[in-house]
Amino acid sequence: MELELWWLLVIPLFFGLGWLASRIDTRHLIRQSSQLPDAYFKGLNFLLNEQPDKAIDAFVDVVNLDPETVELHFALGNLFRRRGETDRAIRVHQSLVSRSDLQPAQREHALFELGQDFLRAGLLDRAEDAFNRLEGSTYARAALRHRLDLAQMVRDWPRAIELAQRLQRDAGEDLHHLIAHFHCELGQQALAGNAPERHEQARREIDRALASGGAHPRPWLLRGEAAFAADDFDAAIDAWTELARISAPHLALTGERWLQAHERVGRLDAGLARLEAALEGHPSVDALRAIAQARARRDGAPAAIAWLRESLSRSPSLLGLEQLIELRKAGGETDAAASDIALAGALIQKQAARLSRFVCGQCGFKARRFYWQCPGCNHWDSYPPRRTEALESEGG
Repeated sequence: MELELWWLLVIPLFFGLGWLASRIDTRHLIRQSSQLPDAYFKGLNFLLNEQPDKAIDAFVDVVNLDPETVELHFALGNLFRRRGETDRAIRVHQSLVSRSDLQPAQREHALFELGQDFLRAGLLDRAEDAFNRLEGSTYARAALRHRLDLAQMVRDWPRAIELAQRLQRDAGEDLHHLIAHFHCELGQQALAGNAPERHEQARREIDRALASGGAHPRPWLLRGEAAFAADDFDAAIDAWTELARISAPHLALTGERWLQAHERVGRLDAGLARLEAALEGHPSVDALRAIAQARARRDGAPAAIAWLRESLSRSPSLLGLEQLIELRKAGGETDAAASDIALAGALIQKQAARLSRFVCGQCGFKARRFYWQCPGCNHWDSYPPRRTEALESEGG
């Protein structure tokens, strides 16, 4: 009975202490918020109303009044960078990095933001230095990704391979196809040289690319190119046959050499049949042009013109019509026909030029040649292996 009376006395005491503590905390918060300058709340209001320019002006006033507001410095620096004022963002984040009273986590954050500022400003060496200094920090993985981007921007492919392998090992990211691209870039560079040792280096890089991304079409395309350059036409055909198995549309990218290799080994009919089958399923002006030219060499211009007319009747193409006109001119048409051909050619030339581009699926960057990495946005594998005309007709 005595115990129950004791609890009856203690419970109201606990309630009273809790009420008193809440009152003290509330007064503290009210006093703390009242110390914040009005410009701080104005800045927040501008941000909510999507007025970043006015928000920046308001936050600058707050920082000038209270230089100790670290988080506000971060917000201000990011706003500067988003607005394109990278020099001001750099100054804000450099001032944070140089402060001696910063916590280690805050200094790492400031250094990471500074690296992004340098990157945005195009100061690649300074950006790399900032990201390198984040080894072993909580920002190490994100910094490593930026270092990989930097290696690709300066086309340092050995460094890119090393960084991608580290990301793959430490972060568990699947970068096999990206590493295959890097080895292919090194192989492509080696193939540009005529020395035998350079060709051997190219073969080694291609083998490494296949080991990393054997299901990707590019290493097989490059292996065929290396064999073709070494006059090993059977090996080139084998490589490009595997390419066609993995991705039939990509065969059109090497359609002319595919037929030349078959011609060299006396199997042009088989090469034509395989490329025409690919053309049926995946229309491509590059394949169409290669087939028409090979047929003209084998059967003469009139036969090639007849085949091309039949093909265009099944799948109309302005670029194919341009090729037909070229064949007719090469075949020696009559003067009247030649005049008509010249007129038609002039009418379609500009339109054909527009439709003969490859287009990046990420940023829309258009190019006359096929790229594995977009020059505009640096994405890999963003170009379909078909020109604008085929893509537009497919979309329509």
